[in-house]
Amino acid sequence: MLDRLQALADRYEKLSELLCDPDVASDSKRLRDYSKEQSDLQPTFEAYTEYRRVTEELDAAKQLQGEKLDDDMREMVKMEIDELSARKEELEEQIHILLMPKDPNDDKNVIVEIRGAAGGDEAALFAADLYRMYTRFADTQGWRVEVLDTNVSDLGGFKEVTFLINGRGAYSKLKFESGAHRVQRIPSTESGGRIHTSTSTVAVMPEAEELDIEIHDRDIRVDTFCSSGAGGQSVNTTKSAVRVTHMPTGIVATCQDGKSQNSNKEKALQVLRARISDMMRQEEEAKYAGERKSKVGTGDRSERIRTYNFPQSRVTDHRIGLTLHKLDQVMNGEIEEIVSALTLAEQADLMAKEA
Repeated sequence: MLDRLQALADRYEKLSELLCDPDVASDSKRLRDYSKEQSDLQPTFEAYTEYRRVTEELDAAKQLQGEKLDDDMREMVKMEIDELSARKEELEEQIHILLMPKDPNDDKNVIVEIRGAAGGDEAALFAADLYRMYTRFADTQGWRVEVLDTNVSDLGGFKEVTFLINGRGAYSKLKFESGAHRVQRIPSTESGGRIHTSTSTVAVMPEAEELDIEIHDRDIRVDTFCSSGAGGQSVNTTKSAVRVTHMPTGIVATCQDGKSQNSNKEKALQVLRARISDMMRQEEEAKYAGERKSKVGTGDRSERIRTYNFPQSRVTDHRIGLTLHKLDQVMNGEIEEIVSALTLAEQADLMAKEA
């Protein structure tokens, strides 16, 4: 492990030299590639640098412990050794996690699809609540949200909403959100005060670049139609909405929220690429289904992953048995605690498999 860490540290320092090279600075592609590589290596480099410092100080303290010391000095050295030993163990665990194989999609933007499922209007209203939860979480991360397509229900919920979250690391934090989200509450339309159970489904897909998924014009059918919904001069008057069908797979993507037919087509193609990429990924992973299933689940849209119980202000993630009694904060986008717990569960699962 130490040899590998030293090689990574040498590469990090070499990248620092390259980024100061005028030839690299004038080449935007090399500059971007080297900057990203160094940024990816930085957490490991910093952890290894501190690990070396802690190890040297620990060796020096142990050597001092063998010398003749008065009682007070011996106690101080013992305390320092205990602190340094604990920190060394923490760094070893941190480095072990950093050296694990990284999901190549972790740094990518994500396309999120939320659909009202079982429960009619109440499911659509909950889909809108989930949309607000994710957009508020995105705000706290400094990410940008762009709506790609919506299908609004009569009561103002979302039968379906598709949006792009643009921000580095978005997929790494949101990839565990795919699945069925269940809500238990008294709907606004319920006159008898009875608690209803409804579900909305979430699909989180890494954004696929054009180089990742090439779509040929001969393989798609493009249909145009009038936009529907509230607001906008072009709604129900011009054929600005676009539906793109990928003929080989039958996958369809629509967009009507843009101002022009061209912008809607580009957004629909963006969603189409992500759906095709996600389908290919799931087909590949299905070959290894037994190995793939872990504590945090498979990411299947039909898998029930979380329950939001409004009467008890309780949120439960069923995959890791996590229960939080702060529903209001969670629905306001404060989901970092859940995200961190799911990430730790995945890391623990990977470490167990390695062992």
